[in-house]
Amino acid sequence: LRARAMMHADPAAWHALAGWLAAVSRAFLGAQVEAGAAVVQLFDSWAGSLSLADYREFVAPHSRAALEGATVPRIHFGVGTAHLLADMRLDGIADGVGVDWRTPLDEAAAVLGPDVTVQGNIDPALLQAPWPVLERHVRDVIARGRAARAHILNLGHGVPPETDPAVLTRIVDLVHGRDAAAA
Repeated sequence: LRARAMMHADPAAWHALAGWLAAVSRAFLGAQVEAGAAVVQLFDSWAGSLSLADYREFVAPHSRAALEGATVPRIHFGVGTAHLLADMRLDGIADGVGVDWRTPLDEAAAVLGPDVTVQGNIDPALLQAPWPVLERHVRDVIARGRAARAHILNLGHGVPPETDPAVLTRIVDLVHGRDAAAA
């Protein structure tokens, strides 16, 4: 609430702060590319709390500035951003858009269009579910991701600290066709 209040109460200070954050993010993304990253991602876990108008005015220009210098494919991810998906392309600067677990990937792909890669969107809460439940969910995410140009399977927002790493390995094995249940 305080950050959103600041955007409106002191737009000049907001844009100065967001501009500085964009410059730092751009430098960090550049360092990742220099270190050999084949793709970079700008992760915005806060954008979904904004209205479309506020996102366009107060955040999108700075996200665009952070990503536009990258020389590799760029992904823009936000949490709770179903209402912002089309704008998260940042006028084509983002090659891919990350989608959290709330929006089915086929629906996201329909909004984003045929030339966008989607990333996501396994529900992190299901990492604690019994394997048959999680497996069904992962297979559904993969099936829905086929609606997009390409799909990078990932979580819809982070790995909870209590997650058993063996569960993540099992997901990778399933996706790569090494899981006995996948046969």
